[in-house]
Amino acid sequence: MARMHSRKRGISKSTRPYRKETPKWVELPEKEIKKVIINLGKKGASPSLIGVTLRDQYGVPSTKLMTKKRITEILKENKIAPELPEDLMNLIRTSVALDKHRTANLQDMTAKRGMQLVEAKINRLTKYYAREGRIPADWKYDLAKAKLLVR
Repeated sequence: MARMHSRKRGISKSTRPYRKETPKWVELPEKEIKKVIINLGKKGASPSLIGVTLRDQYGVPSTKLMTKKRITEILKENKIAPELPEDLMNLIRTSVALDKHRTANLQDMTAKRGMQLVEAKINRLTKYYAREGRIPADWKYDLAKAKLLVR
């Protein structure tokens, strides 16, 4: 199947091995992993950055496997979770950067097309998250509000 905004096809990637029980070589107990997640969340780290830090510095292959919960669930329990999902916030940051570029370079039609594609992705994601209840149902994307969110 082809990609959404290009004619290219995807490439196969390696997948993580399937496991049901925690690996024996992991030294951190569940409580320590949760403490690390909470500390990193209080410092403002995103859930993906927390996962990468746990993997690289602490040797935790999968937070869900170790704690039976996802990183965002642990952050929500402790009321540290970001108000917008991380992928939506990253797209909003991209749109603000593209808008800044377009104001400086008015003739750049490729940037205009890129802005249209990013806004289409944002609108699709907001529909999905509103349907799932992760953002308010009346939440709408607006570039002026997005600039305030990113700052």
